[in-house]
This record gives sequence, C-alpha cells and structure tokens, in this order.
Amino acid sequence: KVPASSANMGPGYDTIGIAVDLWSDITVTRAEKFEITAEGLGADEMPKDETNYMVTGVVAAFEAANKPVPILKYHVVSRIPYARGLGSSSAAIVAGIIAGLVLAGHRLPCWGSEALLQIAAGIEGHPDNVAPVIYGGIQIGIHNGTRWVTERAPTPPGLQLVTFIPDFIGKTSDARNVLEPMVSRQDAAHNIGRVAFLVLALCQGNLDNLSSGAEDRMHQPQRAKHLYPYLYPMIEAAESAGACCAYLSGAGPTVMALTSGASGDIFTQREKERTDSAVARAMIQVAEANGIKGKLLVTQAAYEGARVTKVIPPFSSDNITYRDNI
Repeated sequence: KVPASSANMGPGYDTIGIAVDLWSDITVTRAEKFEITAEGLGADEMPKDETNYMVTGVVAAFEAANKPVPILKYHVVSRIPYARGLGSSSAAIVAGIIAGLVLAGHRLPCWGSEALLQIAAGIEGHPDNVAPVIYGGIQIGIHNGTRWVTERAPTPPGLQLVTFIPDFIGKTSDARNVLEPMVSRQDAAHNIGRVAFLVLALCQGNLDNLSSGAEDRMHQPQRAKHLYPYLYPMIEAAESAGACCAYLSGAGPTVMALTSGASGDIFTQREKERTDSAVARAMIQVAEANGIKGKLLVTQAAYEGARVTKVIPPFSSDNITYRDNI
C-alpha cells in the first residue's frame, strides 16, 4: 500500500515533498509467467512490461539481497492519477522495492544509512517524492555528498489539500526541458529565502506565512509560460478564496492548494469554519475559464508511508500479532 506525493511545494525544487492521502495497492506474487495487470486510474496508460517502475524496484531489491529475481506477477489497484504530478512513478518504485525485499527475505539498515531511501532516490534521481512515500508526512531531502538524507518537517494540524487534477498527462521530461540551465543570483536568493520561510512556517504552524514561503522563481514561471498557462491564475484564485498557499505539484499538471481549519471529520464541522469548498470552487472556475477539464479532489496529508498489508506466510504468530494481523 503506497501513498501519492506532491513534490517541490513551491520553492523546494527536488528537495521537499508531502505524502498525500491517496493510496494504491500493489500485489506481487511468484508465478510461472511474467505479467502486469492493472485496474483503476491510469490502468491503460501504465507500461505492462519490464519498463514499469514496479519491476525496476523489485530488481533493485533482489540486487540488494544478492539473489536472482524470480518470475513474478504484478497487480495494481491504482488510485493515484498516472503522470499528473502526484508521484505515481515514485509510488511504483517504492512499492516494487518493498515487495522485492519481502519476497527476497531481505531487510535493510535504516538508522544512519536509510538504505531503502538510497535505492529509491537512486532510481528516481531525487528524494522529494520517494521520501514522503517511504516515511509519510512532509519530508526534506538532500544529498550530503555521500548519501541521501531526509528529515520530517511538521505537518500543521487542520491542513487540507485541495487538488486540481487536469485530464491530460504531464511528462516530467517535458517539464524539465523548459527550465533554464542557469539560475540568476537574484532568483537563487529569492528561492533560498522562500524555502527557509516555508520550512519555518511549517515548524511554527504559522500558516499565514505559507503563501510567501511557497513562492518560486526556479521552475514554476517557466512551466507556466510553456506548459501550464492556467497555473498562476489558479494560484491567485485559490489564495484569494482563502488558501494558505498554492503551487504546481511536482512537474505538473496538477495544482495543489493548502487550506487550514479542518477539525475532525469534515462532515461534522460547519463548512464556514474551513475554506476548502470556496478554494475548490475558485480553482474550478479558473480551469473552466481556461478550457481545462479535470477533477477537484479534497484530501489531506498522509502521516505514514508505504507499508505491507498482507504477506504469505504471515509475520504474525500465535504469540505476537502485528498490525492488521499481517
């Protein structure tokens, strides 16, 4: 079971990401014939051969265990939109690695090495999606010259994610190709200040500062100009309607707005105490004005990361029962 993720959070390019409470289920079993089957979101678009990132993750896990990869069958129940900027590739990578480790009977060191993160970020090339998929919450990841390192930033209580997901696919390669090879000192200083402001706002729970902290000059202006002309009108509309901030999720095309005020189950709370509905309507209006079809999803951060929910033979015994009786 693996969560979606939303990377960058504005200025935290390739560095900051948040796990999203939107989950896919992946089952990997030994078989006589290689096969990938899928149902749900993006089932038709995702590759059904060895290029699928699930397979890449499984292969990496067996390499770590120094064991040959057996013939396997993969089944995906996808609830993460495919290639929309919500970390579908990172979810597949992490799911594959974890499934491979379980099948290989191999465990990795975590404290002081984060071996699972090293494998996943090595495949993805950066930690901003895979880290929240592994650990949950908001993660800040860097490479210290020797290995990938990540730490959790606080997720403010009452935070909701108002997510506009366009109907069209956004290719990460296209989104990276529009970026300038050089960044000016002025823009670098701008982003350094904003990402510091963003992290401080999260640590202090000062949601009023998120709008300034989520501003970016490194990737969003170029992507808005060449790929997503609706981006800044949607950000402005969301913030005017009460969002704490809004930004391009990952490489796009999804736009993510963060709102506050949720307390308990939203169906038991007066709507006027929150801003998610007003922000959602504002984002939809911008989409319609720009001729962009899509889906509006209101959810929250996922506080935990990927986990195994069933294994044969089970881990639980007569004396010790693990979560979900796994």
